[in-house]
Amino acid sequence: MADDDGKHVIETFELTKTFRDFWHRPRVRAVNKLGLKVRRGEVFGLLGPNGSGKSTTMKLLLGLLFPTSGYIRILGRPPRDVRVKNRIGFLPEETYLYPYLDARETLDFFGRLNRIPRADRRRRVGALIEMVGLASARRRPLKEYSKGMARRIGLAQALINDPELVLLDEPTTGLDPLGTREVKNLILELRKRGKTILMCSHLLADVQDVCDRIGVLYAGRLWVVGPVEELLAREQLTQFTLPALSPAAQERARAALAEATGTDDIQVGHPRDRLDEFFLRVVEEARQAQPQTSGAGIGRFDESLFREEAAAPEGRELIEALASPAEPAREAAEPAASAEAEPEPSVLDDLAAPEEEPPEPEARDAAARERADQDDTQRRTVLDRLTGGGESKPEDE
Repeated sequence: MADDDGKHVIETFELTKTFRDFWHRPRVRAVNKLGLKVRRGEVFGLLGPNGSGKSTTMKLLLGLLFPTSGYIRILGRPPRDVRVKNRIGFLPEETYLYPYLDARETLDFFGRLNRIPRADRRRRVGALIEMVGLASARRRPLKEYSKGMARRIGLAQALINDPELVLLDEPTTGLDPLGTREVKNLILELRKRGKTILMCSHLLADVQDVCDRIGVLYAGRLWVVGPVEELLAREQLTQFTLPALSPAAQERARAALAEATGTDDIQVGHPRDRLDEFFLRVVEEARQAQPQTSGAGIGRFDESLFREEAAAPEGRELIEALASPAEPAREAAEPAASAEAEPEPSVLDDLAAPEEEPPEPEARDAAARERADQDDTQRRTVLDRLTGGGESKPEDE
């Protein structure tokens, strides 16, 4: 099946993935009838709490897992079709690269895997290293890279083949604010060049800055999907944007909101939530509708797990505690308890105790022969029972 109309780069229908145990019994339904469509040239953000099915969805889209039911189309073809592999770039959540290669060797290796011609490969390797800000560390082995530097080189390897579709799993993890800003600018530049990007991230501010549309996963289901601006707009409220007014003018405008203000510099819209607030509200609504999930749930503090530290007495309480006489019953009980309890031997007493003298050789040999005779008798008895020879004949026969 070729790439149809080119409108959707990713398309899934009733996509379901159920993990089974050793006896093939259903254990966890990680993805539940997922219907996802990602348009060409857009940045789509896939959000969800831990265990909601984001990583499983990524692996299904890459062909690393087989779906239990449903179907997937990537660039108009099944995800395991080799003809779409060199059209995809992927940055996993953890950067798994060869630690003894430097940045140039790493990118050259992935360029060879994608069969990029030598001249084009050398040009792209140098340009990508400059783009991700690793020019000064291009000759250092990757084992000496920090986590943020490893994310940068991982992003470069995802772009070495100039992919049409880029899958990014937590692209800004471990990056400093400057690196995060650079990665977000890079994503926006890729969108300008017609690339399609699907990204998963827990940093909702990053998603809000770069994504055109978002979808919220919970318990393997897609609960909400749509443009960021529309989803964050609060339709039940109306917002007026006016030029800066004096306090007196603000009071007059507040009193006459139902009437026209008489100026053209007025914008009427809807106040927007922050994406993190919207995300938490959607997840809470999904949790109320479907409390059972294979992912992370709500944590609850258990007081029985922790010892409560007693506060030290201060001032008058400390003086009264020191000056108060001891209880008679406790004084009488303590000597009796100390008299009955035997002191435990210390480590020094054990070390200083005289060693027991070993038995004489003759006594040791006699004891060994006696144990050997007993073991031999026991073995013969067991063998007789196993071979049916347990009934012995009389001695006079």
